[in-house]
Amino acid sequence: MNSIIVKAEWDADAAVWTAVSDDVPGLVAEAETLEALRAKLPGMIADMIEENGLRFDLAEIPVHIVSHQVDRIANPTAA
Repeated sequence: MNSIIVKAEWDADAAVWTAVSDDVPGLVAEAETLEALRAKLPGMIADMIEENGLRFDLAEIPVHIVSHQVDRIANPTAA
């Protein structure tokens, strides 16, 4: 593995960002802001890499955080 992809989504009902990764089994994180989530992830990912016995050949592992958020606006032409 050369990098880790983390998927972050906004949960409007819970008002938090949640993150999971297929590359790091068991990784589940949440935070009130995307910035707070980003701050949590390095330590959590490092712990999960050790816990899962994952191996990387790189001195630094690139972590790609892919975020998704849907906003809604009122339709000005709705009847």
